[in-house]
Amino acid sequence: MTARAVVTGIGVVAPSGIGVDAHWRTVLAGTRRTGPITLFDPAGYPTRYGGEVPDFDATAYADNRRLVQTDRWTHLGFAATRLALADAGLPERAPDPYGYAVALASSSGGNLFGQRELQRLWGGPSRTVGAYQSIAWFYAASVGQLSIHHQFKGPCGVLVAETAGGLDSLAHAARAVRRGTPVVIAGATECPLSPYALACQLRSGLLSDVADPERAYRPFDAAASGYLPAEGGAVFVVEELGHALSRGARVYGEVTGWGATHDAVHTGPDTAGDPVQYARAMRLALDRAGVGPETVDVVLPDALGVPRYDRSEATALRAVFGDRPPPVSTQKPLTGRAYQGGSALDVATALLAFGHDTLPASAGPDEVAEGCELDFLREHRRPRSRLALVCARGFDGFNSALVLRGAAPPRGVAS
Repeated sequence: MTARAVVTGIGVVAPSGIGVDAHWRTVLAGTRRTGPITLFDPAGYPTRYGGEVPDFDATAYADNRRLVQTDRWTHLGFAATRLALADAGLPERAPDPYGYAVALASSSGGNLFGQRELQRLWGGPSRTVGAYQSIAWFYAASVGQLSIHHQFKGPCGVLVAETAGGLDSLAHAARAVRRGTPVVIAGATECPLSPYALACQLRSGLLSDVADPERAYRPFDAAASGYLPAEGGAVFVVEELGHALSRGARVYGEVTGWGATHDAVHTGPDTAGDPVQYARAMRLALDRAGVGPETVDVVLPDALGVPRYDRSEATALRAVFGDRPPPVSTQKPLTGRAYQGGSALDVATALLAFGHDTLPASAGPDEVAEGCELDFLREHRRPRSRLALVCARGFDGFNSALVLRGAAPPRGVAS
């Protein structure tokens, strides 16, 4: 009998707030949390706005010895993991180390740490970097540090597929559960806000340079001009259903299907990704979940905010769902785009929506762009089938989709 992978803990550390309650309040209120970048001085850059985690104190989640060895991206991972474990009712240290694993997504690595060390190398008198430069910058740093700190010695790994990686992480965790690992830490965080990191992102030509954070990131909108970068994300406890039930854990929902494809197209100023391969990833996820398109309650899209990519995504969704697509809802305009952390945050939003028995209204568009005609959710409503399709596209051709089946909310839970 195939083991079932369920989510029993959610840890959110995002511009929408720290913890699931703060994030959910932001989503319900539709409050934009993007603003001026403060982690460094962005004067002189065409994009000066982004999404930052408010009032984040890394010392509340890790000791100073680990903090000095790691980047802010990993600090956010420390926090999100501790929150997820507490939410799941699991201990900080694994009672059975080989029954616990870590499988997070990553992409750009430790930007702020690397920026500081490289500036010291080329601008300081010592012409050296610190001893932790190689491991703090490394894209697998968060997985390694979390595995060591929590003594999770099961099959650990890191998924690198840019934004699509946040969903690939959950798929990898579900496969690990089916292969016999009872508990897997999955999800992603990101911190792409440093001078060098912002310069790299600007090279794509996809960031918005609108000097108003309320209007800068508007996916599927006639006024779409690109996206705003953001830090943060979400981490999950993915657990084998029997293991979860045996200890009386709350179940948010089940990871039932996933699909990943690649369209072999470099992300550039004249490309928009292949909607055929993107649609194929969605169909694979639905097929593996054993459900038809007509049963889906809500779609959480990639929502890049670049007109040609938005049209391409709408084309893919119409190819899968036909003339009557399910409601589409995106909260990325509220937080900015946190890459792999952003798609993980979409998973958290979907699971919390089912937990609160409320599908949240989409944060836009105000005026739907031509070619982006979808059924955007304009007001909160109760779910019916409790099935969500979460979609993500990673730069340079990655496409991923994830089907989640939400659990019924506990009695007395209100939105």
